[in-house]
Amino acid sequence: MRKLLCLLAATALLVTGCAGAGALGTGGRTLVVAIVSNPQMKDAISLKGEFEQANPGIKLKFVSLPENEARAKITASTATQGGEFDVVMISNYEAPQWAANGWLENLEPHMKATPGYDEADFIPSIRQSLSYENQMYAVPFYGESSFVVYRKDLFQKAGLNMPAHPTWEQIADFAAKLDDKKAGVAGICLRGKPGWGESLAPFTTVANTFGAQWFDKNWNAKLTSPEFTQAANFYVNLLREHGEVGASSAGFTECGTKYAQGNAAMWYDATSMTGTTEDPKTSHVVGKNGYAAAPVEKTQASGWLYTWALGIPKVGKNKDDAWKFMAWMTNKEYAKKVGETYGWNRVPPGTRKSTYEIPQYKEAAKAYAQPTLDGIAAANQQKTMANPVPYPGIQFVGIPEFQDLGTRVSQQLSAAIAGQTSVADALAQSQKYAESVGKSYQEVQR
Repeated sequence: MRKLLCLLAATALLVTGCAGAGALGTGGRTLVVAIVSNPQMKDAISLKGEFEQANPGIKLKFVSLPENEARAKITASTATQGGEFDVVMISNYEAPQWAANGWLENLEPHMKATPGYDEADFIPSIRQSLSYENQMYAVPFYGESSFVVYRKDLFQKAGLNMPAHPTWEQIADFAAKLDDKKAGVAGICLRGKPGWGESLAPFTTVANTFGAQWFDKNWNAKLTSPEFTQAANFYVNLLREHGEVGASSAGFTECGTKYAQGNAAMWYDATSMTGTTEDPKTSHVVGKNGYAAAPVEKTQASGWLYTWALGIPKVGKNKDDAWKFMAWMTNKEYAKKVGETYGWNRVPPGTRKSTYEIPQYKEAAKAYAQPTLDGIAAANQQKTMANPVPYPGIQFVGIPEFQDLGTRVSQQLSAAIAGQTSVADALAQSQKYAESVGKSYQEVQR
């Protein structure tokens, strides 16, 4: 395992060598925060003056990178105990594993020593996903499941009705009927961009509900199984026939832009998308959107469970200052500050129960608040997977090797979407990658 982690870290360093952030020092009382450049995080960066004013002597320096680059750079720094960052943005994929490795600071003492922070206010499933041995090692900035946003006006014009709980067969049928290439409107937008946290997030939920699994209980790779093959063909064909232009390079950000500009009739992705779809300053479809549960095929539910969160590397030198910043960015008052400054649709969702009791937020989020909470509540393996699996995670395989394995498989999937290879060939190559990982776990079982 140690050799594997070193390999991952070395690979990540090579991948991000040109990212431009470099090795940043943390001299004085400047906190260096590694963060993903998603819309909600950009709001936090713009509000940094609020924190600095309330905490004289502490300055914030953000290293903001696209998701794939941020993951690689943060993993490399944390795994090698590089000490470049005082605060790192990670997810419920990394938090339990890194806590077990001793890479993260236990945040329980910090939370308990902070009046009014109220860790019990976190949504239970989100809190548990960031815990190791019932101790939190990261605090959530926003939480999410997945659902479908759709253009109610286009559905009405076409005489279509979106069920509250659609199937993927219904979604494909809607996409075919609403696809209008002359008008520049795709039937659906789905991620095709390579990256284990990009295209594989939505695709793996499709695979799950089609009855597929990455590994069976004995760690046999299953990427060429009939179920996995069916799911991959469905996903690729749907995108090639009725998806967005340039689908093989489209991720969350690209799909968000296309949908908000009116260039897609549907979009299946993270429930946190509402910060994009309902932003009156940038979205052309505000007031035209409906939201439905993640589509299913053979399971009760299929939505994922995910949270972007903040942690402190164990080797951090400014832990007290780091916690002050993290507590500011994840406390109850932050949601109100964002709502009052940028609009209530930009509030980071899915973490605190109290957020859903703010009157202004309840009014602004009435179309999607309950679907978001329902999705998070239904996101567990017992409901979203047809067969038992030996790994944690819904839209990811919760093992260290998945950063490399998932990225390799996503590259094959993207190539199939682009028409550069067949689905069969893409899965055959992916199976080889997965088999090598599975064998290492089979050896441990022996």
